Amino acid sequence: MNQDIKQKIHERYQRELQKGERFWPDSIFKDLVMATAIFVLLVLLATFVGVPAEPKADPSDTSYVPRPEWYFLFLFKFLAIYGQIPLIGKIEWLATVIVPAIAIGLLVLLPFIDKSPHRYYGKRVFAIGVMAIVVVSMVTLTLMADVPTTGEGVYLPGILQTIGGLVVPALAYIVLILMNFVFKKTPASVMIWTTGVTIVLMIGLTGATLAFAPKVEKTETQVAQTLEDQILAGQDLYSIHCVECHGDDGSVTVIEGVAGLEGKAVMPISGKDVLYTLNDASLAEVIAYGRPDAGMNPFGKAYNPEGLTKGEIDYIVTFMRYSWDDRFEKPEMKPVFPPLAEGEVPSYEVHIAPIVKRYCISCHRPGKENNNYPMTTYEEIVNSGDHAGKNVVAGSMDSYLLQVIQGTPIVENGQEVIGVMPPKSTLKPDVIDAFVRWVMAGMPNTAADAAAVK
Repeated sequence: MNQDIKQKIHERYQRELQKGERFWPDSIFKDLVMATAIFVLLVLLATFVGVPAEPKADPSDTSYVPRPEWYFLFLFKFLAIYGQIPLIGKIEWLATVIVPAIAIGLLVLLPFIDKSPHRYYGKRVFAIGVMAIVVVSMVTLTLMADVPTTGEGVYLPGILQTIGGLVVPALAYIVLILMNFVFKKTPASVMIWTTGVTIVLMIGLTGATLAFAPKVEKTETQVAQTLEDQILAGQDLYSIHCVECHGDDGSVTVIEGVAGLEGKAVMPISGKDVLYTLNDASLAEVIAYGRPDAGMNPFGKAYNPEGLTKGEIDYIVTFMRYSWDDRFEKPEMKPVFPPLAEGEVPSYEVHIAPIVKRYCISCHRPGKENNNYPMTTYEEIVNSGDHAGKNVVAGSMDSYLLQVIQGTPIVENGQEVIGVMPPKSTLKPDVIDAFVRWVMAGMPNTAADAAAVK
């Protein structure tokens, strides 16, 4: 490359350097391309990946704890940490209004504060250092958002997150400001080291906070997404809360075997008189509020703290509609439990548990008259009850459970002590077969236990 070409390149570079990049259309075009790409990506993610839905909002559910979206978690955590400062206390307006207002004001005034014409990062150490600490603070505060700020005694995670999320970055800002505006001859390398050490400390303290944070088991809320899932969820809830009075098919006209309601006449809830005259909202309101004049207690959380949420009541209504209302076509449903192959041994967790939940749990749970025989867990089915040791006997067809589900009541000393179960209906042959196989195989608990049976 000769000297003339070098000179031309240098002159062109100087012209472009002086001209710079135009905001319109150069910068706008680049921003538009990037924004479009991100928008398309979000549309694709929403379409093909989706976001799991939460339960419907229920104003009567006071147990719900609202949380901000993930992009506000850093501010949420900042508020929590700021409230731990001695002598200041929980002054929410200071952390939610004053501090963010100062931050936004500094961003607006930044062009007037930092008038440096340089674009090279080595000439803008102060601005880059401050912004780097801000970004890392937002990330670390977001990561610590689920860690409580207070606890019993000397709560180490609370101390660590206060130091890492508030004290360290605050000191770093003060030091950088002093270096840039007071001690102007401070070498850039010192500011870089200050920023780097601050970031390392913040990340390290965040890691320590997460490591020492108390482990909390999260309970995931299961939301029925499809119509089939909603019907199944409603059927399970109906089996627990409604079968005792209305029967598994909703056709009961006179309640039997329910203390306080024995002989009470009720309208069949599976009939047209109910399903054709009440819309979904009315059915849900009846379930939620109950019918006190008819002896039906309220089941909604608004009237019963231990009752059902709005979403759960909606599931029951959906089950009723698609099971008994001939105007609705019920979709093909999954079986209650996986069908058993020839010679296959059922297990409690795979086969018996869903059967019990569907057909037995409405009566066989705490607070009900059931010969003290709750069936909510494997241990209760095998070991509890007034007739423990006889209810299920490994390998014996004389087990009380097998006898009553096959239509033979239990009689002791000439007196019936256990009636036929279920009292208002008959189990399907495949359900009885599953119980028989399970008891005869020794009541295996898990699928692995069942597979080990020879």
